Order: sequence, then C-alpha cells, then structure tokens
Amino acid sequence: MSAAYDLAVIGAGPGGYVAAIRAAQLGKKVLVVDEEGVPGGTCLNWGCIPSKSLLGVAERYEFLKSASNFGFSVTGVGFDLKKIVARSREVVAKLNKGIGFLFKKNKIDYRVGRATIPNSGRIRVAPKNDEVTAANILIATGAKPRLIAGVRPDGKRVLTSKEALLLDEVPDHLAILGAGAIGMEFAYFFQSFGSRLTVIELLDRILPQEDPEISDRLRQTYEKKGMTFLTQTRVTDLSVHNDSVRIETESAGKTAVISSSAALLALGVAPNLDGLLDSGVTVKTQRGWIEVNDEYQTSLPGIYAIGDITGPPWLAHVASHEGIVAVERMFTSHRPKINYDAIPACTYCQPQVASIGLTEPAARQKFGEGVQVGRFPFQALGKAIASDETEGFVKLVFAGRHAQLVGAHILGSEATEMIAELGMAVALEATRDDILSTIHAHPTMSEAVLEAALAAAGRAIHL
Repeated sequence: MSAAYDLAVIGAGPGGYVAAIRAAQLGKKVLVVDEEGVPGGTCLNWGCIPSKSLLGVAERYEFLKSASNFGFSVTGVGFDLKKIVARSREVVAKLNKGIGFLFKKNKIDYRVGRATIPNSGRIRVAPKNDEVTAANILIATGAKPRLIAGVRPDGKRVLTSKEALLLDEVPDHLAILGAGAIGMEFAYFFQSFGSRLTVIELLDRILPQEDPEISDRLRQTYEKKGMTFLTQTRVTDLSVHNDSVRIETESAGKTAVISSSAALLALGVAPNLDGLLDSGVTVKTQRGWIEVNDEYQTSLPGIYAIGDITGPPWLAHVASHEGIVAVERMFTSHRPKINYDAIPACTYCQPQVASIGLTEPAARQKFGEGVQVGRFPFQALGKAIASDETEGFVKLVFAGRHAQLVGAHILGSEATEMIAELGMAVALEATRDDILSTIHAHPTMSEAVLEAALAAAGRAIHL
C-alpha cells in the first residue's frame, strides 16, 4: 500500500514551512501538521517578527525624543504600549495569512493538531488521533524557552520572551536573566520606554558569542544610558513576592539579592520534543537535541530533522536553509551542503550587532601569527555622521597567506543589513584584496567595510 504523502512535516516554522514548499515545488505530495494553529512557528508568532516590530517602534520613539537634533519641534511625545503590542500582532497575522496562501498555492495540506510518531512512515494527529502515512517524515518542532526549575512564567512578574511581547505596561524595574541576543533586544526595548534595567549574565560578558570588542563596546554604550550589568553572576533562586520579584545571586563567592518589578528569563532554549514520539519509540539525541547526519536523517529510518530541534545555531535562517537542503537531498540527486562557518548572526538592539565567521581570539588560536585585523569607526564615516549614527565600528579579520576573510563583526546602525555583503565574501573565500578592489558607493554605511579592509592592509584613507 502506498503512503498517503511523500513528505509529512511536523512544525510550520521557518524550517518546516520552507521545506514543505520546496518539496511541493519538486512535485511531491506534502502534509504539514502544526500544533500552534497558525503557521510561522515561534519565529513568526513569538520571536523574530513581533520583536522586530516592537524594536522598530522603540527606534522611532528614541528618534522623536531627540528630534530637535535634526531641526524638528516635537512636544508632548508619549506612547501607548497596548497599541504598540497590537500593531505587532497585526504584523504577525498578515504574515500568517501569507504562509497560508503559499500552502494553498503549492497544494500543501495543512492540519492543526499535535503530531506523534508511532513508528517510521506514520504519524498520529491529535485530538482525533487519526493516523496518516508518509514515505518521509521531517521533524521541525523547534525549541522553547529554557526555564528555571520550579519557576513558571505568570505573564506579569515572571516572563519569557513570549509574555514579554504581550505586556500592556512597562515594568518600572526589569531584571533580565541572560545577556544573549534575546536578552539584549528586550533590554533595549524596555529601557527605551522607561524601564530601569538590570541584566544578569553567567558568563564573563554580554553577547558572549560575539567578538569581545563588540561585547565590551556595547556594554559601555548601554552603561552610559544607565543600564546595569552583572556578569559572571549566577542566579541561585527566584521568587515572586506580591508586587515584586526577589532574585538571589552569587558572584565570586559573594551573594546578593535583587528586587525588581519583573524578571525576564532569557536563558536560552530547550528542545521541543514533548509528545513527539510514541512510547517505546526513541531517537538518538545529543544533550537532548535530535542528532542527524549530513542528510538530516535521524537514527530512525525515513525520519529527518532540521532547525532548532537539532541544536545550535538556533537561528531561523539556518532552519530555512536546512529545510531546503534536506528536501533536495531527500528527493533529488543534488547534494547541497551548508557551510556552517558562514552563518550570519544578528542582534537587533540599537546599535545593532552582526557577525559572521571567527572572532579575533578564535582566529588567532586557529591561525597563530598569520592574522590581520582592520577596524573602522562609524564616527569617521560621512554617511554615519550625516545620519547621526556614529556609534560603533566595523572589524574584519583576515588570515592565511592570501589574507582570506575569516571573520567580520559590526556594531552600529544597519549592521544587520551590512552583514550580507560579508556573508557572501566569507562564503566565496574572498581575500582582503578582493574587498579592496570592490568599489563601494559613496556615501554609504557599507563604505566602512572597505575602510576596515584598507586598515588591515595598513592603507587606511580616512583614519
């Protein structure tokens, strides 16, 4: 008996829905099962998109508060957080409809419910528990916020990123546990609208995955604005007391207590495997994340996995790309492969942070003395000065006999857009001289890339 579907995708996030569309483009019969009820997954519904909507409003609010610098007379500037949040949900709904349209356009069946895998080739969909057969099953269930044992979000005092996206009032004092991308984006947003911020990080610096120079400079920028950072600090207990949150910490053998209006848990993510596998069905995992091979196959025949459920890097664009690669390897003779050394990472606070490849310390550890570093500050760039966006710099890391670009790091306005050029350069194994010979339009923020390459060669023009 033939299977009802060529591919059944569990999860409609940026990995799952993209994989489904690619399979349909290849002429396959595809089913997507999603528990959320609206396509797009965490990224669209509770992450990337609504948070960027809020951050975009924060940027505009910051501009209005400083509008006199540009010759505007603006008085009585205020905000309505409920309307700001409502707009972000409208943006989400519009994109939900867009994915729904793409499913119909590509003749993809979409079902709402929780999918369970009883064995290879079959899935059971709650609440009716009817079974569907599929020649291939692709798991794309993503990840969920990591919590503190015994502490549950209440939507008011204890928050995850999901609850923080729906608040109807700004906390007087917000403690953020975790200084990664999520923590720093929310820190920027809530400080812009008047919150006092305390950011607690277990590691020795904020944005610990970024180049240390970037992390240190961003910390300095926010400390000047009044933000408090507690790095190398462990949270040992968290409890809610009437209208406050009590946070006990330990650092260098010393304990302290922080009292805040609310606490945001930005401690990373955990695998979203709840109810996915039937009793008696096991899949090989590593630290809780599903393990896959180069084909994105799990240890179970005919069952594949992509995106956050397979572990870091937990990025939507990685999940989407993995979905395409997995499907093409599944159904065609094409053997695409992802270069995991050429994946851009972006943090959308202001100033923005974007990077790709190796940090300077990692490059020096790998290549030894054969490393060249070039930096160019935005305060020396014409477009940045004209736009009053002079905070930050571009840093390029070159290595090897041909001075190949192995890392790029940007702190500043439009960093998350500028990184695309450097992503292409890393992917194509571009050298310092390749960048030097590429004419950059004037005046643009991306001229800082050219200037940083010139600095690495000892040929800086505007420094």
